[in-house]
Amino acid sequence: MLYSVEQVAEQLGLHVRTIRNYVRDGRLKAVRIGKQYRISREDLEAFTGLPAAEADLDGRHVEVSSIVQVDAIDRAGADRISTHLHAAVNQGGLGRLRVETAYDEDRGTLKVIILGEPEVTADLLRTIGLLAKA
Repeated sequence: MLYSVEQVAEQLGLHVRTIRNYVRDGRLKAVRIGKQYRISREDLEAFTGLPAAEADLDGRHVEVSSIVQVDAIDRAGADRISTHLHAAVNQGGLGRLRVETAYDEDRGTLKVIILGEPEVTADLLRTIGLLAKA
């Protein structure tokens, strides 16, 4: 199966131009068909070092949006949770996942906004629960 540059960019969470540059630089193998590049599953897996997610590349995508509010938390606790979550996301390997945090000093509340795949989001929600109790 061959994937378009757009499909690969979506899968990797990168801009289409970045994928095209990888192809032009020879970092990502691709075949040119007409005016478009096509990337094989094997070449994508060799490039990322991970198996290509078939479901993600066929155009179907499921995403969950979650907002978590942690009350009665001080700045240090909010920073600890935020740092842990952002480190987990930036570490990679979690699939498509975005996390934003906002701390309200006056109310002593931390809000965590999560957008991502259901399984990964569920794991992150469990982590928030554990961190908030600590």
